[in-house]
Amino acid sequence: MALILPVKGIYPEIADGCFIADNATIVGEVILGEGCSVWFNAVLRGDVNSIKIGRYTNIQDGVVIHCTYETAPTVIGDYVSIGHNALVHGCTLTNNVLIGMGAIVMDHAVVEEYVIIAAGAVVLEQTVCERGYLYAGVPAKKIKPITAAQRKMLDELPHRYVMYSSWF
Repeated sequence: MALILPVKGIYPEIADGCFIADNATIVGEVILGEGCSVWFNAVLRGDVNSIKIGRYTNIQDGVVIHCTYETAPTVIGDYVSIGHNALVHGCTLTNNVLIGMGAIVMDHAVVEEYVIIAAGAVVLEQTVCERGYLYAGVPAKKIKPITAAQRKMLDELPHRYVMYSSWF
């Protein structure tokens, strides 16, 4: 059974239709919107600030979502896919975003709609990733506009994760 705990009397709020893997950890001020999935070994720590996640967002295996005390909450929009072992910390991810496997997004960064952060990329503090582009590298840089096929994938991937979670 997943570890879901309050911090200072504040319990996570998990909407209907969410899948939470048996070994996921969700603590403190975390709000999960409808249809989200939190996969194996993912950790969402709303202990030092809040984490707010929109609808149909998938948080894949080994992801860590955290924030910074009093200065940087984490806000994640709708239809976001956060790839395996990514770290999302005190930032804002808008709608229809993909954070690639092993990527890091740091405090006060903003990832606008229809952006792909490549696997292993590091989005530094206060970076704004412009809508409709692929970002890659360390530190992450704007590489090129996303293609029509990539945009379609950003629209479809969250729905696939709803299907995958139905298998459990």
